[in-house]
Amino acid sequence: MSPVTGELAGRWNHNTHYYPLALAATPCNRALDVGCGDGLLLRLLAARCDEVVGVDPWGEAAQEAARDLPNVTVLPTDFLAAQLPDASFDLVSSNTAIHHMDFAAALARMAALLRPGGRLVVVSIGDYGNRLDRTLSALAIVPHRWRSWRNGFYDHPAPIADTDMSYGEIRRTAKRIVPGVTYRRRLYWRYSLTWTRPG
Repeated sequence: MSPVTGELAGRWNHNTHYYPLALAATPCNRALDVGCGDGLLLRLLAARCDEVVGVDPWGEAAQEAARDLPNVTVLPTDFLAAQLPDASFDLVSSNTAIHHMDFAAALARMAALLRPGGRLVVVSIGDYGNRLDRTLSALAIVPHRWRSWRNGFYDHPAPIADTDMSYGEIRRTAKRIVPGVTYRRRLYWRYSLTWTRPG
């Protein structure tokens, strides 16, 4: 994955490492960042998209980060309560936020918000529910330490939460709700879900 420079210089962590997955779906007309946190991804999307909407119940930090960007709107509300029209976005991205919500409901809502041909990119965490998951988790410690030493580690201000969904449960649920979705287990204790809405 190509590194992102500029806005992210000195701000590497397990979340920002996967921003290029969402950025690969740009440029586009309209993008949505679900769980926009500190607003870093919003700023990167704003340089590549005509209009960007961020949703986060703790939206103050994102609003401050985006206050100089006329093409960005931040909704400080729960995603599942946000008044957003179906089929209105070319990109829906969520980076390490869906585990704060009802997974099935949030994933179905994100998929419904995409226009035909639009791209869904979800990155988040799972629970280490079995021996294989725990082994893979342990193997990630070495690259984590190396990247943290090389890049520094940016401790983001967004709230942190655990999940009780195992990686297997996440994969099975995602494939049931969004047929054709691509699930991938990733380094740094993450997985990704990517999908293009048929059109």
